[in-house]
Amino acid sequence: MIDVEPRIPCATYRLQLNADLTFTDVAKLVPYFADLGISDLYFSPILTPRAGSRHGYDITDHSQLNPELGGAEGFAQLAEALRAHHLGLILDVVPNHMGIGDLRNYWWRDVLENGPSSVFAPYFDIDWDPVPPELHGKVLLPVLGDQYGVILERGELRLSYDDDGGFSLGYWEHRFPLNPRSYADILAHRLDDLLGELGPDHPDAIELQSIITAIGYLPARHETAPERVIERNREKEVIKRRIATLAAASEPVRRMIAQALADYNGDPADPKSFDLLDALIARQSYRLAFWRVATEEINYRRFFDINDLAAIRVELPEVLQATHDLILRLLAEGIATGARIDHPDGLWQPAAYFRQLQESYLRYAAAGRFGGSAPADLDEQIRERLAQAERGERLWPLYVVAEKILSHGEPLPADWAVAGTTGYDFLNQIGGVLIDRSSQRALNRLYSQFAGPQPTFANLVNSKKKEIMLVALASEVNTLSHLLDRLAERTRRYRDFTLNSLTFAIREVIAGMPVYRSYISTNGVVSERDEQAIRAAVREAKRRNPRTAAQIFDFIEETLLLRNLDHFAPEVRDDVVRFVMKFQQLSGPVMAKGVEDTAFYVYNRLVALNEVGGHPELFGNDVAELHQAAQERQRHWPHSMVTTSTHDTKRSEDVRARISVLSELPDEWRKHVVQWSRLNAAKRSQIEGGMAPSRNDEYLLYQTLVGAWEGMEHLPRFTERMVAYMEKATREAKVNTSWINPNAEYDAAVQRFVTGILDPRRSRRFLESLDAFAKRVAFFGRFNSLTQTLVRLATPGVPDLYQGCELWDLSLVDPDNRRPVDFQRRMALLAELRAQRAERGAQALAEALLATAADGRIKLYTIATALAFRRERPDLFRAGAYLPLTASGPAAEHVIAFARRHPTAGEVIAVAPRLTARLSGGRETPPVGELWDETWLPLPAVAPGSCYRNLFTDECLTVADHPAGPGLALADILRRWPVALAVREQ
Repeated sequence: MIDVEPRIPCATYRLQLNADLTFTDVAKLVPYFADLGISDLYFSPILTPRAGSRHGYDITDHSQLNPELGGAEGFAQLAEALRAHHLGLILDVVPNHMGIGDLRNYWWRDVLENGPSSVFAPYFDIDWDPVPPELHGKVLLPVLGDQYGVILERGELRLSYDDDGGFSLGYWEHRFPLNPRSYADILAHRLDDLLGELGPDHPDAIELQSIITAIGYLPARHETAPERVIERNREKEVIKRRIATLAAASEPVRRMIAQALADYNGDPADPKSFDLLDALIARQSYRLAFWRVATEEINYRRFFDINDLAAIRVELPEVLQATHDLILRLLAEGIATGARIDHPDGLWQPAAYFRQLQESYLRYAAAGRFGGSAPADLDEQIRERLAQAERGERLWPLYVVAEKILSHGEPLPADWAVAGTTGYDFLNQIGGVLIDRSSQRALNRLYSQFAGPQPTFANLVNSKKKEIMLVALASEVNTLSHLLDRLAERTRRYRDFTLNSLTFAIREVIAGMPVYRSYISTNGVVSERDEQAIRAAVREAKRRNPRTAAQIFDFIEETLLLRNLDHFAPEVRDDVVRFVMKFQQLSGPVMAKGVEDTAFYVYNRLVALNEVGGHPELFGNDVAELHQAAQERQRHWPHSMVTTSTHDTKRSEDVRARISVLSELPDEWRKHVVQWSRLNAAKRSQIEGGMAPSRNDEYLLYQTLVGAWEGMEHLPRFTERMVAYMEKATREAKVNTSWINPNAEYDAAVQRFVTGILDPRRSRRFLESLDAFAKRVAFFGRFNSLTQTLVRLATPGVPDLYQGCELWDLSLVDPDNRRPVDFQRRMALLAELRAQRAERGAQALAEALLATAADGRIKLYTIATALAFRRERPDLFRAGAYLPLTASGPAAEHVIAFARRHPTAGEVIAVAPRLTARLSGGRETPPVGELWDETWLPLPAVAPGSCYRNLFTDECLTVADHPAGPGLALADILRRWPVALAVREQ
């Protein structure tokens, strides 16, 4: 049996690598991460992306480590540092798409050069037979800044000769290879001139004519028979070498090529002079187009609506092998120890992919272990090892987490071969308990009075998803509807449904999907979860469209559930399944773009709730729900990540923690918003269509200012950040401006408003008021941050820290959250805390840190102390039972408490406050000591006299009798420190 067990991280630290943070840089920081208590680093993608990429998700070459990060040499240095400090490494794997806007993507270049006959054509999800007949056998490339004809006649498309013997078309930084069969047009264009100069019997003239003849024998770009693809791939390279050799040796040939290129490249003063080039471009495997055309006619699947990211078909074994070979080798060698899978909802069959990934990992591990002498029964061993994981007898061999966003109440699919999610579910659960639900009416009223009447969140989501399908993803919807229309035409039961009605119905059903996608497989298995989701979507579509015949929605429902396959001829049933699979791949991007990237910037009631995977329509949740989620995670996904900030969050954990405080201070918040709006009214601009910024955008800005406020001393930098943020927020909202159709007048007015109200020379009264209130909110927000920090470190799951967040981090959505982190400061502070605790003792240090909480050391100390204990007792947190604890007394609702118990690893209790502004009656008083009055924390099954030691203060707490049951007084547990992690002493 292959005895492969995963390395389960104790705690991970996410790093965003780029040219400013390379492998070598990280290697120098490894001792700090180990000292902090991190067990595994967790990287952004490290394979070769587009040149200059700041995030790494636009991979262009899966076979090489990113040279801008230091390449193989830098990575080897990092690997040695990780080994020396016993740290693991989780890699971010991007299986859904590739970056195609860079010449380093050889696969895409080959597709553009050879069309359907490219060796790599099957690797990409391209529709070679799309609806527009002019695109048959071509890829639409929406890269032009204006209409094609305008660009052509300006002379911005330039034909050139390449050193390798080929020809390409240039458009600014873009290079597009030519179809090798069209080389003959260029080479023959001035052939008569060359023959006249050299004579027909000259060796150079003979060789050139021979090359032209060879070009004519190349298989055409539409030929896809394997033997013809191989022949074309081989012979085109031979032809290029012959051209390169001839051109290098013959000055007359070089001159002839240069003259031909000049003729093709035309003269902007004479539009007709571009006819040659236009005809040549028409014979290519791509069609250059104005970038706006992408929304309606693009025929390759993209990552969301990003034209430079083309989807790949990782469901094909050869694509999985080609894209994962280097990653799997790093994992099998033990250099990397786990994987985070980006956007699995974009995959053909996520469950199949995860299983293939686990199987491939076992094969690579076996190859490393057995070398060339793998056992004869290796396949059987692999099947049995995976079967054991499926039965729950053992963990999956490789630690894998999925970047899966779960809708409210949606479980993670049980058949995914993963350890869990990347933690957005926990992020929203812990954030929800920090919202004061009693202020919902007050904040509803304030929002509607300030910003005007607002649609319900459900109606907003429905409309925004339709907006996305009508604009950004219209081409994907059109492709889907034409596919269904062709299917309907093949059977008399459905042929009367028109294309327009099918398109409309598909949009309505997708808009009604309550989850990102269903996971119906090609074998026709439909889970109860998927059936419920699709039926719910159809019911919603019918409810919203009472004038539309129900039959068309019924047809879509039965088709999606594969309940009507017998109505189709056997030869088209595979196409019915293909329609279902394509539908599933589309509903996720529509949800993501419509909700996260649109509705979340429009529905601004309390933006602490507007987080990835969040549900802003639900005004928080109670502690019982948090406990229930933790117990479910412990039962089903005990090694899932739990996080509070990521590279994709709209606001950092500390910004959200501050904004949540507004729910506890609704009257103060109302007073300040009204006052600020009055003070800043003169800085709004009258533009065509109304005032700018809109009241809704203004309300978003005020929440953002309070949440991210850094103090008057940082105003210049802060202003730049707020200007950039508001431009992104208003364009993502797509109400007054957008990325596709920027409203320059509105954008400028918002920028003037932001810079105006943050200018101390023009807005002194506003800034003084903002500064005072933001500091007051920050005071209580710090305790929210400590609460979510402690719960994340003690709850079931693997705690994940985002770079820099061990101190207060006030970042907003990317690229703001990718700013460089001052690790040297964090290293120095951690060493200082260690020394001070050893010298002064824990109690004195705790009191000093609480008094200076604004500098962030209090958070660093909390994290380092908790992580040190996790590392000391890994079994307690990996396998220990989770026991909710319920306080009694006057402040009971302000407590989050639970115990972790393990038969051999002992017991620890975690206690943290919530709603501290209300707890203190609005007084800026830390939630310690007498503030807890007579509140009691019963400890079931713990005998009086038992002792607990608070790890943060080293105080010993003795369990006492009480009418509510043996336990501890909150005033004792939190005597000196606002959170407690108390270990039961033997």
